[in-house]
Amino acid sequence: MIAPPTQQAAAPIIVTALMGGCDFAWADGLRRAHFPSERNHLPAHITLFHHLPPSLLDEVATRLKRLCAGPPPTARLSDVMLLGRGVAFRIDSPGLLAMRAELADAFGGLLTPQDQAQPRLHVTVQNKVAPDEAKALAARLRADFRPRPFSIAGLAAWHYRGGPWELAMKAAFRG
Repeated sequence: MIAPPTQQAAAPIIVTALMGGCDFAWADGLRRAHFPSERNHLPAHITLFHHLPPSLLDEVATRLKRLCAGPPPTARLSDVMLLGRGVAFRIDSPGLLAMRAELADAFGGLLTPQDQAQPRLHVTVQNKVAPDEAKALAARLRADFRPRPFSIAGLAAWHYRGGPWELAMKAAFRG
């Protein structure tokens, strides 16, 4: 599904991987519990690209749908990451990284420096807090953490207009 043309006003495109229902509920619950509420305008997400040109929306949609025609990539929640002023869970997924690399190759000359960098797949559950608060949460989460499988259900593109993201399109893995 793609947003109607009236909603496609020039806004950067963000591309994310969508989590399976149980993993999303778990990650989003942690995000709501630990992310400063006045800054938490988004549900839990896995960002693949931070800023693609809005003119690419149709091509992004076509490519995401094609990638989702196959089976979902396997993924594993592998570690608790301290971000300095926040905490995230690292996600290891060679298959998802391969999909991202395919997209990066297709859009190579249009990527921002941030999107040209080697990605570190993760789900952020806390950000923009004092470093001591982040360290304390990371220690609490590490105490009970065990690596485990993590479900990737689909891919999505979003419009970024300065506030909460607006869904442009999403596709679920079908294979």
